[in-house]
This record gives sequence, structure tokens and C-alpha cells, in this order.
Amino acid sequence: MTPGTASTIDDVRLRRLLGAPGLSWLVDRARRRLERGQPLTGPVSLSAPTADQRMAAERLLGRAPGGGRSLSVRLEAVDDLLRRSGVSPAGLAAAVVALTGPVTVLGQARAEEHRAWAQAYAPLEVLADEVPALRPWAERLRSDGLVRRLVGTPTAAADLLGQVATVVRAVPVEPTVSLPAFASRLLGSAHALDDGTPLCTLTLSGIRALTGVPDTGGAQGRREAWASVGLLRDELSSTVLALNLRGTPALDWMADAGEPAVLTLRQLTRRPPRSAPPTVRICENPAVLAAAADTYGTRCAPLVCLQGQPSAAALALLSHLHTHGSRFRYHGDFDWGGLRIAAALLRRVPWTPWRYTAADYRTAVRTLPAGPPLTGVRAEAPWDPELPDALQEAGARVEEEAVLGDLLSDLG
Repeated sequence: MTPGTASTIDDVRLRRLLGAPGLSWLVDRARRRLERGQPLTGPVSLSAPTADQRMAAERLLGRAPGGGRSLSVRLEAVDDLLRRSGVSPAGLAAAVVALTGPVTVLGQARAEEHRAWAQAYAPLEVLADEVPALRPWAERLRSDGLVRRLVGTPTAAADLLGQVATVVRAVPVEPTVSLPAFASRLLGSAHALDDGTPLCTLTLSGIRALTGVPDTGGAQGRREAWASVGLLRDELSSTVLALNLRGTPALDWMADAGEPAVLTLRQLTRRPPRSAPPTVRICENPAVLAAAADTYGTRCAPLVCLQGQPSAAALALLSHLHTHGSRFRYHGDFDWGGLRIAAALLRRVPWTPWRYTAADYRTAVRTLPAGPPLTGVRAEAPWDPELPDALQEAGARVEEEAVLGDLLSDLG
């Protein structure tokens, strides 16, 4: 409702008649009725009115002084008074608008806000149409309330989600580039994707949905997610262990000594190995690689150790070796966490099991002393769908160290 009839209202008389401080409660009640879309009829009451409020109402309606614990005024009476006096020919509703400003009906406002929020998610809808794998992520963001918590208005949300879609659409980046340089080029600010910003939070969730990189939390987890699409937050913190790989002066020197090498993401993106072995074995735990170096030294087969979840450095190394012809054989812990690590790696590079099947697990359970109990949430094993069932049936973890002798027998 807008003051469209303001020209017919006698503003001076209206403020003298209805604008007194003692009648502000009455105007406020009438306005709230208008906001709720309710008619201005029936009584409105005020508990424990002051003498000024009671006197103002009696003067307005020309009635005798009253008593009691409350004060009641019928809105029809006020409406009729305003019309008959010519102060507000359109009645009480127009007078309230003239005194307090335009009135927005709350039901209508809520509907308009709902439409605005729906429109704010349009950039994600377009992106999900382009990349169907992102549809569950887009629907989750729409329903879980995260966007509303990060930004308070649909206008701000539309701007934010437009930037998120712009970034996710622009990855992966090849060759790798620093995250600040990428943000500066794409968004106009080197700090646009800094940790803790709403844009960083939502974009990282989209990148994880796109790549399958798990959210391991913390600064390291964020570095790994950025690096999975070619954006480097920190080139030195992400590392991978290798034994008897060659192709750079440093790797050649370590291989000649039969010693493990610690490779950083910086080394692997700037000076990757120039050669790739036909077969590379991959393990999950450093104890396996250390034992292989101790046992075989220079005679050990090429071996890479993930040290848990595949790091950006590990993925960079393995992707490079795969591109240049290496085949991979993988072994990890027989537990739910180990299966998740293996599946995450399989989504990035192909590998075949290295003593890492349901048959291998059952043999280990049958021949080894009882291991620690299996705990946690079940995970799947795309390379061997029978393996999760075998773990559940036996209910025991088998760590790589427990089958170290078998693994070493394949490396000499």
C-alpha cells in the first residue's frame, strides 16, 4: 500500500488528530493489521493505558472519560471519523500510510522473498545442467541452508553463487597455477578465494563434488582440494614418498643409493620425472616403503607411498607416470578407511589390486593372529565388490604391516 491518496489528505489536521503521542499505539495496531492483510474493523485494546493515552483516545472519539484496566477503540469508528471530517476521505488505511509510510503486506513480501531466493540459485542450476555430476551438490546447497547462513539476502546470494559457478566452471586448470594468480585473473582480486570467505567455502564444496576428493578438514585438506584441480595454495607442504623412481637428477641420486625420496608438489609440477617405469607398486603406509628400502635397497621395484589419503603431490606424480605409460598395482589397509583411500585413488588414476582382494583378505584373516576389530562405517570397493562383505563377515582389520612379508616378497 502506497500513499496514493496523499493529495486528498489534510496532513496538518491528520497529524493533529491522529498523530499525537498518546495515539501511537492505535496507529501501530492499525498498521500491523494492514501488514497482515486484515481488515481495519473491530476493536483494538491497550492494557494498562497511561492517562495521556486514555485522554487522547477520548478526545479523538469525543466520548466521556472512562476507567477500567484497559482501553478499547473500535477501528470502524476511527475510519468513519476520518472520512466524515474530510481529514482522510479514503479512511483509516490511507491515514496510516500517510503517517507511517508505505505498507507491505507480509504474505506478499514473503512470497516475493521466496521467489528472489529461488532466482538466486539460478547460476547453480545452469552449472548443474552443464555438468550433471554436480546436480546433487547444487540441490544440497539449495536445501541445507548454508548459503542463507553465509549471506543474509537473496541479492547477495545471487552474486556469490554467480562467482562460485564462474570458478567451478573454470577448473580444472592446466598447467597448474597459483591460486592467488587464478583468483586475480578470474575474479579481479588475488584474495577472492582466501580461506574463510563464503566464496572459498562454497567453491571448495563444488570442487570436491566435481573431483571426489574427500573433505579431510583443516588447511591441508583445503590445499589438497585446490591442488586436485590444478590450483596451488602451497607447493611445499604436500608431499609423496617414492623409492627407486628415476627421471630427475635428485631421483636418480636417491635411486642409486636405494633410499626413499620425499617429493614435494613444487618439484613434481616444475620438474616431473622424465621417465616412467612400466609398473609401479603403490602402498598406503610409510612402514612398507621403509622396510622395502631396508630389505632391497637399489634392487627394490619402483614403489610409491601415499601416506594415507592421496595428496596433491601423490596425485600429480601418479597422473604424470600414468600419462607416460606406467601401470599401477595398489595395496592398502584392509579396513573401511583403507577402502575409502583406495577408492579415492581409483577415481583419479587406474590401478589393479596388489594382494588387495577379498581372497587376499580371507587368507590373511585365516593365517594371521587375530587383529584389531573392524570399526566405522562400511565403504565399497569398486575393484572387488566382494571385499566389503568379506570384511563385514570377519569383522577384523588387517593392516599393511601385518602382511609385510608377503608384500616384500613381490618387491625384490
